[in-house]
Order: sequence, then structure tokens, then C-alpha cells
Amino acid sequence: MPFYILLDDITKAKTDAIVNAANPSLLGGGGVDGAIHRAAGYRLVQECKTLGGCQPGQSKITKGYNLSCEYVIHTVGPIWRGGKDNEEKILWSCYINSLELAQKKGLYSISFPLISAGAYGYPKQEAKKIAISAIRSFLDKNEMDIRLVIIDKKEFIISEPLLKDILTYVEKKNFYESNCPRKTMKESVKKIDEPFIKILSELIREKGMTEEQVYRNANINREYFYKIRSYSDYTPCKADVWAFVLAFRLSYRQSTELFHKSGFELSEKSIFDTILEYFIQHKNYDIYEINEVLFHFGQKSIGLF
Repeated sequence: MPFYILLDDITKAKTDAIVNAANPSLLGGGGVDGAIHRAAGYRLVQECKTLGGCQPGQSKITKGYNLSCEYVIHTVGPIWRGGKDNEEKILWSCYINSLELAQKKGLYSISFPLISAGAYGYPKQEAKKIAISAIRSFLDKNEMDIRLVIIDKKEFIISEPLLKDILTYVEKKNFYESNCPRKTMKESVKKIDEPFIKILSELIREKGMTEEQVYRNANINREYFYKIRSYSDYTPCKADVWAFVLAFRLSYRQSTELFHKSGFELSEKSIFDTILEYFIQHKNYDIYEINEVLFHFGQKSIGLF
């Protein structure tokens, strides 16, 4: 792991591979498909001509050519026909087959668009749920840096009841503005009395968790986690501390104690802190759902990359 949601142009992604929401011919089209072909150059379509097309739900791989990525994985999503034509299973297969193909190729990182949510008409909220569910299923057993790249926030919808509940919670803090800027989380408010690595080790021991459970729950890739563990003088930023709060499923009181030990205080003037506080108060430590909400509010995802 980890998994992130980003607002960006997928053709500029610097992961090992990007996924193209292709049509069955693999010869280019509109939307993401056309953008990827234009950015990659004519050699991409020349290679695609040798592949013999692709069936819905399946995936095929080519070089990336002029793109920043080394490879393009082409997958064909389902056309929405009201949900009565096996669309959910096909869309799930698009993600899983693409991830398995990337894994077979030995790739470490991959970027996905929201497949079928454009011209193919798949309802955006349902398309998002399937994307995240499939990615979660893969990451439960495998290691990979996976990014869901959204070019327009209108494509990404969180549930209305959850949004309403969070807005109510946020507004009670008397600071929310509709265009609240992203807050920095690097400032330390006091000197740390003991090394953060010692604090982390004590929590691992107290909770009886394996290191794998910790870095997965924190949405941190394995290599970075062990890099952190190797530095006795590692100093976390505020977002790092939040990642470990979620990893250890700390209560609000325990969370504030960890922040204090790490040299920080929670801020009622930070929308990021307030959103995380909402989830902790509701005992919801689902990193995927939390990152969906953070993305909606224009905040950085939890996790390290």
C-alpha cells in the first residue's frame, strides 16, 4: 500500500504505469483515452494495433512512450445499461485485472482514472465505490502504490448524509468557509521530549500489532515505514502523526496525547484537523472513507508517499 486520491491530469502522472480507460479497439478515442494517446505520441497507437483489441473487463499493456510513465495499461470499462448487463462485475474486473497485470510486470506504482464514469455513462458515485472497493481488495493482500486520479472534482461524490453530518460538525467550530485553503501541517509547537520512534515502538508493543498492520493501517508503503524505523532522530510532521493515530485506532484523548508528545496541538482553525477529529469522535478509522472526505474538502490525503 498506500492508496491516494488526487486531483490531477493522469497523463502527467509519474507512477510506473497509468491506466487508460480505452475502447475495445485500443486505437484511441475521446476523454482520457484520447488524452493519453495524444500525450504518448503516434508510437502508442502503432503498438496498440498489434494487440488485437481488448474485451470489456480485460487489460493489456504497452510502453508509455512520450508519457512520464514507463507503461500504459489499457482496460475497457462497461457501458452503463442500467445495471442489468453485468456492469458492476466488468468494472471490478477492469481494476483487478489491471492491478494483477501491473504486479506480474513487477511494477511498484500505478495511477487510475475513474473508469467508465465519462462517456460510458456509469453513475459516478457507483463507479467510485467499485473503484475503491476493488483497490481495497487488492491492497488487503498485496503491496503497491495506487492512485486514483480525478481530473474534475465533479466526478467525485461522497454520500449526502455523510457530507451533511460533517458540515454540521465543522460549522460548530465557527470557522468553516466554502473555499477554505489547504492548511500546512509542518509546524511544531514544542520540543519533543523523547524520540518519536520510541513512542511508535511503545504503541506497537502496547497494541500488540505487527509492523505490517501498522503501515497498512497508516496508508504508508512498507519501504518508507522501515526507512522511518531506521532513523532514531525521525521527526514527524502533523499529517504523519494523524496517520499513526488511525493506524492504532486511538481514542480522541489518546490522539491528543500522541500529538502533544510529538510536539503538536490540534487546531480548531484547521479544517484538516477538524475532519479527522470528526472521524475519531465517531470511532471511524476507515482510511479510504477518510481520504475520500479529505479530497472533497481539498485537503491532502492521509498517508506518506
